[in-house]
Amino acid sequence: MIKDKIYKLVEKGSHGHKHNLIFDYTILILILLSIVSIILESDKEINAKYSEFLIAFDIFSIIIFTIEYLMRIYVSDITHPSESRIKSARKFIFSTYGLIDLLAILPFYLPMLIKMDLRVLRALRLTRFLRILKINRYNDSLNLIWTVVKEKKAELTVTGFVTLLVLLLSSFLMFYAEGDKQPKAFPNIFATFWWAIATLTTVGYGDVYPVTGLGKLISGLIAILGIGLVALPTGLISAGFINKIKDSKHLNTAKKCPHCGKDIEEHDL
Repeated sequence: MIKDKIYKLVEKGSHGHKHNLIFDYTILILILLSIVSIILESDKEINAKYSEFLIAFDIFSIIIFTIEYLMRIYVSDITHPSESRIKSARKFIFSTYGLIDLLAILPFYLPMLIKMDLRVLRALRLTRFLRILKINRYNDSLNLIWTVVKEKKAELTVTGFVTLLVLLLSSFLMFYAEGDKQPKAFPNIFATFWWAIATLTTVGYGDVYPVTGLGKLISGLIAILGIGLVALPTGLISAGFINKIKDSKHLNTAKKCPHCGKDIEEHDL
């Protein structure tokens, strides 16, 4: 059946089809080359010399990505089962990967469908960088990180909220402590908020620093808090990543025959 073959080609699974591996690596290489072409295109000299080649490659990559996208819609009733094919296609199109795939090709077709201001077209060209998000689907390691981030979403949200509160409080305090003494350095809370971000992330804001005693105290506290707050998300993701790796190793060990070391599925064959 054609649909079954296409499904095994575009989707990873227990079928372990070798053509799927070739397909994944081909798309992955094409994505990377596409990103390289965008980077090269930003250089005026290279773009002037190889513009025709870069444009031709962009068109070629868009054609391949479009075919891939249509193939995934075709097998969406298998990957996203629903009451009808239309609902299955809709579920895929509005899924995370479906939207990424669509945004990777849509900017190319929009100018053909809608007459748009050239300044808008320049902005649309930037969205081609979204193709790099497609790498996640074809790379198990990146997919593992993405899974950990989703699982730790609640903890990361709380950490982000606490960080935002600290930034806002720091901005208010520093503005009222230093605003009168340094009106140019701390003219308003917006400018002070940027100073708070630079200080909290321990990057530093060399040309703007407090001169009052209270300002220096606030700045020191923010710098100390920054060490812990910035490390929290890293620790959460690292812990989740290590747990996932351990689970994966246990799962792989369970699938191995204790006598010969081969996969248990091979014995079944």
